[in-house]
Parts: sequence; structure tokens; C-alpha cells
Amino acid sequence: MDPETKPPHRGLKKGLYVIPTLFTAANVAMGFLAVLSSIRGFAVAASDPVAAAVYFNNAAIAIGLAILFDTVDGRVARATRTATEIGVQFDSLADVLTFGIAPTALMYSWAIGPTFTENSPGHNAAVFLLFAYLMCGAFRLARFNLQATRPRVLVEGSPKIDKKAFVGLPIPPAGGLLAALVHFAPMPLNAHGNQPAHFYSYVLLALIGILSFLMISTIRYSSMKASGSGRPGFLLVLLLAGVGMAVWFYSQYALLAIAAVYVSHGLLWWMVRAIASRLRRAPADGSHAG
Repeated sequence: MDPETKPPHRGLKKGLYVIPTLFTAANVAMGFLAVLSSIRGFAVAASDPVAAAVYFNNAAIAIGLAILFDTVDGRVARATRTATEIGVQFDSLADVLTFGIAPTALMYSWAIGPTFTENSPGHNAAVFLLFAYLMCGAFRLARFNLQATRPRVLVEGSPKIDKKAFVGLPIPPAGGLLAALVHFAPMPLNAHGNQPAHFYSYVLLALIGILSFLMISTIRYSSMKASGSGRPGFLLVLLLAGVGMAVWFYSQYALLAIAAVYVSHGLLWWMVRAIASRLRRAPADGSHAG
């Protein structure tokens, strides 16, 4: 084709496909840096807990920034209509690193490794739960990709695709909650003493088990993809501005609260719906029995 007869803005259109990929690459970079910072922190956790806390906090911040990049790349791809199949797969592989491997490395370096003796029952149980978290996160991403790309070939009984909700807890907020805990208290757990460190570690392991279950469950979580237009959209902008200010001035408290609210809201709504459904069935059962 003659260069002069090429459609206008064709080169610009091709360039738009690169933008979401750049954000996904930034996501990968944050996960990589989080793993490195966790390793550096673990190396000095016993000898210099203060220096280790700086590394752990940097790792937590990197995971938090990765959530921002992961959110932006999808919205940019949809806004510019540049979503591709390879982009979906690349994004999922990035999420396995940043919200699967990086948080487990951070949890081990910050809590498990400095607290438990290697090959002790507590250490082995912790390693098993961290591996279970990683496997559940990978399964969650695989299920999401299957539902997004081949919804008609799912096994019978699988939930229908709903763009307004995710099926199961997404892995970014799961990893984000773990990172927010470290950002809230970056000092390695061994610095608090032997007994408190063991207690906090067992509580942390219980949380990791709950997050693992929520990721592979069928509990629905809001995707927040339907918000952003009309008056509700304007109110959302104001809310986001307020949240941004809270994060800027009180990041330790705000980020932990945001992550905890999102992780818990799906479970709470599931409980409310289950109770409401049971209450609706109760009068019908009673009238039938009468």
C-alpha cells in the first residue's frame, strides 16, 4: 500500500496498544523490587530490626503501587479499546508474581522466618499455608481467565459472568491486605519478643488461610467497573479525592482500613444474603406446614 493512502492515525492506534503493557510491566517491576526488599530485610532481621523494617516497608509500598498499576492497565485497555488476549495473559502472570510470590516472600521474611526455628512444626505449617495461598491465588487467576475468555464452556453449575462482580476474592486485594499489615507495623515480629512474635504469627497464618479460601470461593466481590458516570460518578470522584488525602497523610491506617473493608465486604454481603434468603423461606415453610 502506498504510504500516502494509509488510513490516518494508524500509527497512533498501534502505539495505544503499548500503553497498557507499560503499566503491566511496572506491575512486574514492583513485584520484583518487593521480593528483593524482602530478601534484604530477612538478611538483617535478627541483627538490625530497624534496618529490616525499612526494607519490609519498601516491599509493602511496592506491592501497594503494583495494585495501582494493575488497576490502571485494565482501565486504560478498556478506555482505549486495546485489550488483547496476550495482554490478559501477561497481566495474570504479572499478578502471580506481584500479589502471589511477593506477598508470600514478604510474610516469610517479616514474620515466619525470624520467629520460627527452621523445620519446627510452626515453621513447616507456615510454609504450607504460604504455599496454599500462592496456589489458591494462581487458581483464582486461571479461573478468572477461563471465565473471561471462554464463558460458554464452563462446567455446569459455575457462576454466570457478571462484570459488576468478581467470583471469589481477587488476588490483588488479598496481597494488598498482607502488604498493608506490614506497612502498618514494618518492624519484624521477632523484635517484639518470642511469645508475642509466635502469637502474632499464628494470627497471621489464620488470616492467610482465610484469604486463601476466599480466593477460591464463589463469594462475589464488587469489581467497581460499573461506577463512574452521572451523579454517582461525581460523588465517587469526591470519595476518591477524600481517600487519596487520607492515604497521603495517614497511609498506615488508611491503607489497612481500605484493604480490610474490601476483603470483608464480600463475605459480609454473602452472610447477609444467606440470612435474608433463609428468613424468606421460613414463612413459606411455616405456612405450608400449617
